[in-house]
Amino acid sequence: MRRLAGLILSCLVLSALALLPSDPAAAARRDGASAGAKWVVSWVGSVQGPYPVGNPSAQPDQRFAFPSEAAGARDQTLRMVVRPDLWGREARLRFSNAFGTRPVTFDGVHAGLQLGGPALLKSSNRPVTFGGKASVTVAPGQSVWSDPVRLAFVRDPADPLLAGRKLAVSFHVAGESGPMTWHAKALQTSYVSPPGSGAHGHEEAEAAFPYATASWFFLDAVEMRAPADAFAIVAFGDSITDGTASTMNGDDRWPDVLSRRLKAIYGNRVAVVNAGIGGNQIAGPAEYGPQKPFPGGPSAKSRIDRDVSALSGVSALIWLEGINDFSRNGNAGFDTVKAAMDEVLARLRKERPDIRLIGATVTSALGSSSPAHGFVEQDEKRRDLNDHIRAPGVFDAVVDFDAATLDPSSGGLKEEFVPESTTGGKGDRLHPNRSGYHAMGQAIDLGLFAPKGKAAQR
Repeated sequence: MRRLAGLILSCLVLSALALLPSDPAAAARRDGASAGAKWVVSWVGSVQGPYPVGNPSAQPDQRFAFPSEAAGARDQTLRMVVRPDLWGREARLRFSNAFGTRPVTFDGVHAGLQLGGPALLKSSNRPVTFGGKASVTVAPGQSVWSDPVRLAFVRDPADPLLAGRKLAVSFHVAGESGPMTWHAKALQTSYVSPPGSGAHGHEEAEAAFPYATASWFFLDAVEMRAPADAFAIVAFGDSITDGTASTMNGDDRWPDVLSRRLKAIYGNRVAVVNAGIGGNQIAGPAEYGPQKPFPGGPSAKSRIDRDVSALSGVSALIWLEGINDFSRNGNAGFDTVKAAMDEVLARLRKERPDIRLIGATVTSALGSSSPAHGFVEQDEKRRDLNDHIRAPGVFDAVVDFDAATLDPSSGGLKEEFVPESTTGGKGDRLHPNRSGYHAMGQAIDLGLFAPKGKAAQR
């Protein structure tokens, strides 16, 4: 008996040893639990609103999901599908009621791996809490971060099979939300249960979600626990960053192209997040809120803190904006826009000196079919702003998107960049298509983002 007991004890010890990592440091890195682990922003959907004020693309009819704009969401579950650009074993989520007029209560919040449509990978869905509680009420004008949620399906954050996979964040709106804070132009399909249908966020099947939306509601940021050397780049701007005329669900905006190029070098240690809003301006509108909304969202001046400074792990900003200020919607003078741009840059340099500020030259809208764009005076102001962007000392570096997309013979976009990719239309000569965004993403010098003391491949 003593011999048998000894054999059993030996087996147990060997089994326990087999479970120990041969390289504890490597295991800690895989778990994101090393002493240097930090939060890094992995996805952004800059908020505007309230719904339906905005510029969505390829939007299904929303009357059945949201019958009343004033009531907003009513006792129903939203399943927002997002693509984290960096994965970790822990995530935290930010919910916004920035442009609501009444408190909104979220409960039954879950996060899981999308399988297809609104269906989730089996056993991937995990409950999300707020201060240890299963529900949270967000006051008008406010936002809230969730507690960290362990993503059990992420065994190794660096697994290349996770790259490009999508996270489904589901939440129940208790009662009526009132006017909804949203991001109009997701170019990504998400899903909604019928009004009055209750809480279904815990369900991994798709039966409860018959309605689709091409916008994101309430959820506006996801951060991941990442290694100490991970970093994020914010692409900040208007519809040409947001991705108008790119492919629906195609992830082929210029920030997406840049991300894939950087991942070939840094793997799961870099995120490029998209803080573009269709129709956005640098200086205008002067006033913005639930009672005075504007389709282009709040100005760059008023949203820079929420959409850049408040996010974790940001090492660089690429700012492409200005064409809407000079449109017939903005009617701004060059000096006004220049002053607003310089004001934002000065604020960032004071508050976030760790962020490298990269200016992107504004692409041409000359000859656009849009009634608000395409006239000569707009193009003259655009070229003046580009001269300012290129001037020494304004930005830390410059990306020349104008050179990458301009047809010198016409002064407008290159012809092959005009036909739009979202619905196959002829294009508006304002927004580049998939090919144009590809050219823009390829035109960026990757050396701009190399960590200090290191050189990136070009």
